[in-house]
Amino acid sequence: MNLRGLFRLFYLYDVAESVDLPKLRGLLGARGGSAGPGFPRRTPDYVRFEESPVVEPAEFITVCPGVSAACRVKYYGFGAIVVQVELPFELADWHSLVEQGARWMDAADIEPCVRDLTRRRLEAIRPAVSKPTEDWLQETYLIVEIHEAHETGGTQPPGQEILASHGEELVQLLRGETLPLALKSGEEALQSSLSYYPSDLVVVGSHGAVVYDSREDAAAVTQVLEYAKMQLLEFRYYDRFVTRVLAEFYTSLEQKRNVLVSRWKLPGEAQRFNTIRLDVMDLTERIDNAIKFVSDIYYARIYRLAATRMGVQEYRSLVDQKLETFGELYDSMVDRYNETRSFVLEVLVAILAVLDVVLLFRGK
Repeated sequence: MNLRGLFRLFYLYDVAESVDLPKLRGLLGARGGSAGPGFPRRTPDYVRFEESPVVEPAEFITVCPGVSAACRVKYYGFGAIVVQVELPFELADWHSLVEQGARWMDAADIEPCVRDLTRRRLEAIRPAVSKPTEDWLQETYLIVEIHEAHETGGTQPPGQEILASHGEELVQLLRGETLPLALKSGEEALQSSLSYYPSDLVVVGSHGAVVYDSREDAAAVTQVLEYAKMQLLEFRYYDRFVTRVLAEFYTSLEQKRNVLVSRWKLPGEAQRFNTIRLDVMDLTERIDNAIKFVSDIYYARIYRLAATRMGVQEYRSLVDQKLETFGELYDSMVDRYNETRSFVLEVLVAILAVLDVVLLFRGK
């Protein structure tokens, strides 16, 4: 058996509120290029990035002792940086591939090197970065691209044959396991598989994927999987951000519950609160629409499958639910201010009425 391909290790970091991509292109000069969709299979022209991320060419760095790898850095306008580590392989059997896959899944010794590279690149592009953060959210993902899988001198087997004869190994690669998984777990994992031609195969998991295809077509699938993982990272960020803002406003409202004077500040706080809500809604919509997938084309199906397996929709729903809570709190703050204002006006009317009566009895 001759297995050739590539391990692609993805490290995704949310490092800032946003990155000014036009300014970044100016800073990088000839080093910076745009990542177009690059979908080779009968894909309509309207499947495209709304704002293409900026890519720096791969440079070789030592990612762990004795291992040098090409590392490509990609910048998204949402403030995310993605580092892709490429590790080619040529192996004689599936057992060796499974062992190496387990080695690179969540490789603890590689992440510090990648993080250091990210910090150096972030420092170099500082003028294009808005509101950098120190506490980075992080996601990792492993894609095993198999470009060749055949006996020496033999023909390339179709994707469904690989699925049928090596399903157990595919599941192990998805999970980073060296031991066989339970039959039911394996069957469930293999349900997340797709093919376009008889010759290719994609199997998607929450922590990794296997792509059996030519290098060019595998790279297009990899881009879709990267985008889905980037969405997960950004929705996790906004879920955490909205949770923190809600906690602060709950505390603020509790302090103002029984303090009449402090309630006069509610309109300003309510406006600030609503501005944050609208900003988050706008940003999450931009993330949703960063790349257009329409109808049932192949790459749209891969995206939907990946988003389901990775939990993108769950985090998107969490953000939406908290934005609804934002709206309810905003209405509550406005109502509380109106109640306070009405109360003060009624008190003033009552005081004027009492003054009228007093003046009347004094004959004035």
